[in-house]
Amino acid sequence: MKDQNTTTNTKTTKEAISAQPVMHQTSKEIQKYGTRFKVPLGLEDSVCEQSITNLNRILADTITLRDLYKKSHWQTSGATFYQLHLLFDKHYTEQAGLVDMIAERIQLLGGISVAMAKDVAELSKIPAAPSGREEVPVQISRLVDAHETIFKFVRKAARQASEGDDEGTNDLLVSNVIRTNELQTWFVSEHLVALSPIAADSSDFDGSFSKVSSETKTETKPRH
Repeated sequence: MKDQNTTTNTKTTKEAISAQPVMHQTSKEIQKYGTRFKVPLGLEDSVCEQSITNLNRILADTITLRDLYKKSHWQTSGATFYQLHLLFDKHYTEQAGLVDMIAERIQLLGGISVAMAKDVAELSKIPAAPSGREEVPVQISRLVDAHETIFKFVRKAARQASEGDDEGTNDLLVSNVIRTNELQTWFVSEHLVALSPIAADSSDFDGSFSKVSSETKTETKPRH
């Protein structure tokens, strides 16, 4: 009687070759960066071209800001580490969502979205951050400045899109990019207010409360 647990040696066969993935494939680009094909959207070619150009600049800045938030998330420090660690990561996630929406809009218009790090670095107008850790106020100031760089260009791009009847791009920029960046700017900039979390500023206080308290104690007669 044969042993039922006997194993069969594995063999490479010609029949199995058809199931093997085709590896190491190469080809020419099917569409070069900076080109566009026509899409039946009812928009003038010049309008689509302008929107794609503007969106790619905004995409590069958004990718840069997204990565700046992740850098700050990792490298923040000090008494507010926990709060900022979580806030920066939340903002990173929101910026990552914007990256996807902007890139898809570019593709929808028939263009090619910027994607690789070297191309993003060349196109973005946000100054590069150092590789090392910065103090928290500097981290936050850098983030706020990056947001402002985006605001200045996005508002111009939104107006151009609206003037060309590209309301899809206008809506994306106003409803998503601008509003998200406005909220994030508010949240991070409040961390730059010079107020102590444990002691109120009493420099303008005239001591009237203490005076009233003293007078009250003086005027109050003890009960018999």
